[in-house]
Amino acid sequence: MTLTIRDFTPADAEAAAAAHRAGRPHLVLTAEVFAWLPEHLPAAQHYRTFVAEIDGRVVGSVRCGRVIDTSAEGIAYANGSVLPGFRRRGAFTALLATAERHLAEHGATEVHSWVDDEPEARAFAAGRGYREGRTAHFARRDLTAPLPPVPVHPAGVELRTAADFQDDPYPLFVVDADAGRDEPGEVDIDRADYQDWLDGVWSRPDLDRDLTVVALVDGSPAAFSAAHTDGESRYWSAFTACRREFRGRGLATLAKVRSLHLARAAGLTEAFTSNDATNAPMLAINERLGYRRCASERKFVKQLTA
Repeated sequence: MTLTIRDFTPADAEAAAAAHRAGRPHLVLTAEVFAWLPEHLPAAQHYRTFVAEIDGRVVGSVRCGRVIDTSAEGIAYANGSVLPGFRRRGAFTALLATAERHLAEHGATEVHSWVDDEPEARAFAAGRGYREGRTAHFARRDLTAPLPPVPVHPAGVELRTAADFQDDPYPLFVVDADAGRDEPGEVDIDRADYQDWLDGVWSRPDLDRDLTVVALVDGSPAAFSAAHTDGESRYWSAFTACRREFRGRGLATLAKVRSLHLARAAGLTEAFTSNDATNAPMLAINERLGYRRCASERKFVKQLTA
């Protein structure tokens, strides 16, 4: 057996995406996005994808980079997977070590990694110096089943789509940046940059602006529900955001329900989402909308040494 770790090339996109999704039907990340990420994320992230080859076949990958939308120093991430039939051969151990070296070379002192909430995966992370942290839950919704009706709009509220903001998405960035500060997590997301958002969020090829619904209050965006799709049948609720001063009015639910209706009308059949286990309000909203838990993952964190 010959194991090789090398840099990702666009030709690896299909194989890398297949390894990412293997055994994880709740993950909606396409080969197109794998190919897009290295050339479009902000340079300050020092983003890299590495792939593992066994006897010339790409069997796994890891995506890594610096976290730049926080004032905390030295935070980075590394997430990846190997095809089930090629595990226990050292491929992901080598991928992770390569990612850690790359991140350390660019000033990272702490690496965060999401791991399947399964005993084997958790033991793997712990055995490589990672400590266990918070939990997130995935949920699935059958879009062919009846959907709840779109709630009646409160006075002064209008629903539009992100496509209506194609020429000037800055108002959506404002909503995203404000809501991001309250996202549960070990890292405070408190340093939002508009150009970075344009490059890494707004320009993603899987962001469906026609399905991303924005709730406006008196003409100003107050909340949105962002939608990613695989271009075929699957829908991912990327981020539901609401500005602080507009919370408690049902705007997030309104946007989410309308987005689901648009997704079904577009022919999509499955919807997926993920929430931190401590985010009780969003977990409750998704439960009411018919989402049912289908998987979980754990955050693991490692301190890097020189």
